Amino acid sequence: MRVKSGTVTHRRHKKVTDAAKGYYGRRKNTFKVARQAVDKANQYATRDRKARKRSFRALWIQRINAAVRAFDETLTYSRFINGLDRAGIEVDRKVLADLAVHEPDAFNAIAAKAKAALA
Repeated sequence: MRVKSGTVTHRRHKKVTDAAKGYYGRRKNTFKVARQAVDKANQYATRDRKARKRSFRALWIQRINAAVRAFDETLTYSRFINGLDRAGIEVDRKVLADLAVHEPDAFNAIAAKAKAALA
């Protein structure tokens, strides 16, 4: 007696075509093409999870730099971070950028301490 693999294959194919929902043309309903599209989409997703972290860090640094220069034109981002380190202030860039945008007074207080630590 032979074993038919129809249900197993159908389930495997359905998983791929469900993942390809919303794609254009044969990419959404032809298994062979859909599998290629889904595999490529997963490659992009994996790559871009890493890239998102890099781009957010770059954004935070730009915001901090702008806020630091608005606080004092002679102070740069690099010297500001060095001042924070010397002052023993451990606040990450995400929080610093958020403070710079939403609570400038608090950010300026931190920047003043960082500047004082540099002197």
